[in-house]
Amino acid sequence: MTLQQLLQQRLIQAETLMREHQLWQLDAPAAESLVSDQPFCLDKLEPLEWLQWIFIPRMQALLDANAPLPMNFAIAPYYEVALPDTTPGHGVLLLTLKQIDALFVQDSD
Repeated sequence: MTLQQLLQQRLIQAETLMREHQLWQLDAPAAESLVSDQPFCLDKLEPLEWLQWIFIPRMQALLDANAPLPMNFAIAPYYEVALPDTTPGHGVLLLTLKQIDALFVQDSD
């Protein structure tokens, strides 16, 4: 399976988990909330909003355009800190985000 196929699978998995646990929002935040110079739009979005409205769509857009994917980044550490343990689906969502991160680790050999 290619990196693109694996990423597509993980993005769908993240969305499905969020929907199953009623974490997926039906209404988008205001347009100005989607623009920020802060990592994860900390000043304007909740962590799951950023995942739904910024990360998943941007990664999907890269896949759709067959564009180069970014490398050597990680989002799971942020969610380990920012996502309360009481969040429905907490463990499996973190696992999915770690699996996404693992796709983008480049060996420095």
